[in-house]
Amino acid sequence: MARLLRAEFAAEFEHSEDVAKAPLSANLSDIRDDPWFWSIARPLTVAAVIAVFAVIGLAIFGSYKLHQSEIAQASRHPTNLPLAAPSAVEAEMAETATPMIALQQLAAAQPEFREEFSRDGDIRAQNGKFNTADYGHFVENPFLAALDNPLSTFSIDVDTASYAIARRLIKNGTRPPKDAVRVEEMINYFTYEYPRPKADEPFSINVDVASCPWEEAHRLVRIGLKGREIAQDKRGPSNLVFLLDVSGSMTPPERLPLVKQAMRLLVEKLSENDRVAIVVYAGASGLALPSTTGNHKEQILSALESLQPGGSTNGAEGIQLAYKIAADNFIKGGVNRVILATDGDFNIGVTSQGELIRLIEEKAKSGVFLSVLGVGDDNLKDSTMQKLADKGNGNYAYLDSLDEARKVLVQQMNGTLVTIAKDVKIQVEFNPAQVASYRLIGYEKRMLRKEDFNNDKIDAGEIGAGHTVTALYEVVPVGASTNPAADVPPVDPLMYGTNTTHTTDVDARSTSSSAEMLTVKLRYKKPDGDKSELIERAVVDDGKQFANASADFKFAAAVAEFGMLLRDSEFRGNGTLGAVLEWAREGKGIDPNGYRAGFLDLVRKAQALKRG
Repeated sequence: MARLLRAEFAAEFEHSEDVAKAPLSANLSDIRDDPWFWSIARPLTVAAVIAVFAVIGLAIFGSYKLHQSEIAQASRHPTNLPLAAPSAVEAEMAETATPMIALQQLAAAQPEFREEFSRDGDIRAQNGKFNTADYGHFVENPFLAALDNPLSTFSIDVDTASYAIARRLIKNGTRPPKDAVRVEEMINYFTYEYPRPKADEPFSINVDVASCPWEEAHRLVRIGLKGREIAQDKRGPSNLVFLLDVSGSMTPPERLPLVKQAMRLLVEKLSENDRVAIVVYAGASGLALPSTTGNHKEQILSALESLQPGGSTNGAEGIQLAYKIAADNFIKGGVNRVILATDGDFNIGVTSQGELIRLIEEKAKSGVFLSVLGVGDDNLKDSTMQKLADKGNGNYAYLDSLDEARKVLVQQMNGTLVTIAKDVKIQVEFNPAQVASYRLIGYEKRMLRKEDFNNDKIDAGEIGAGHTVTALYEVVPVGASTNPAADVPPVDPLMYGTNTTHTTDVDARSTSSSAEMLTVKLRYKKPDGDKSELIERAVVDDGKQFANASADFKFAAAVAEFGMLLRDSEFRGNGTLGAVLEWAREGKGIDPNGYRAGFLDLVRKAQALKRG
């Protein structure tokens, strides 16, 4: 066709001059009447156009066939893919989902998004993965005037997840989101040397005061509780249910594989007096192991090893089954606990946080306590898990490594499993004659109304065997040069009463000559009790300076300031990461497990991150 066109065009070229000189209308008429145009040129032109489209179509079709071949090859090798849990429902789902899984595998093999494609507000992390982690928003506690607000009431907290989450992010070169930093959880990650409680009390109350290192004109008050310790052989029998998320999101090595390793550590510490059941949930829940005595370790470990991730996440169904198994094997006077390990990404069934919390609240009435172990990063539902542990009469820890699993489930096993007191509340009354204003550092998600302190119907935190719990108050003494609470706008005079409910009492306290700075009151219930008991202690500030404070006091202050710096808190004062490092070094003390040394290393990494 090309040769014919060249020949014809060459013949026509000789007449091109005449054609060019001819009028346009004449040229068009000639073309229209030319028999050569209709017999040869036009069919050849149409054929050329068809040939071009045919080549393009063949290229597209060939690419499509190649893509189908790749999909078929991937689907013929399922050993490279995460398999669903071995239930009938999930097996059926797996058969229908194979092409989709293959496509997901092919997509995963593609290069990740480049960092420059990220935009402000994009939920993708720098590695291109979508980040849907959820850390519930909260506002830091403000300074309150002691004259108008003499009572500070909150629920005790032994969660430690925030510190481990911040540690993972900093080690990965990322500054933690503000809402991921809960200062009280960072402080309580570490144990402190408080005196042991009296024989007839579940814990001791300890209070010390010194100058505040980040604001020298202020005072720092440390309230510490020490739980009664229980020897390993005195723990009593345990009825445990491992509730393990085996959904597709748990595939990465730092999720289900880490959870399996963590559970193995705990199983090795169990005896013939303990029982373990394993409930798994993904698209549907199932009993992977009926309640089995702890001396059948091989059977328990084999059931753990067989677990494989796959499917969506129906957490509510798993929760209901786990509590049923725990109730069926309930040990009166023993340890009855569900241990939930998940990234918290509940996406089918009951997915509403409110409904899940109400479900846990209802199940907690059965006398079965809950521990939550969080794993994962880009889809960690931290807010949900923190609330589930709170309402389930339990604790929340985050596993960022096998070492952390060993800390939570082996070294602090009794504290994790054995509850010595529940619904523990603290109420601090400040003396306005000594205190101008105060601020509770952390515990924003644990605040209670003053009326809740004496109300035994109000749920609060739990303390495990041997646990230490610490709370810090920054206090502005009367006569200080600055008072942050003075900047708070005044309340308009009330039309039908006064701004204080007990004016006479407040006036009496404000003019009191008492040297007491504050009084600490604590209410708690026994693990199987419904009526609370009261402990209280008055405190006098002896004027101690931070330089003369105990090592534990300095270390707790260092951790608190570190948390405020990570949050970029307006209350961070004059503190710096360099100062935090200095205070922590002075407070390191005896560090048998190396956790305080790990904190020093973390502060150095944060310094390098800030410089970067």
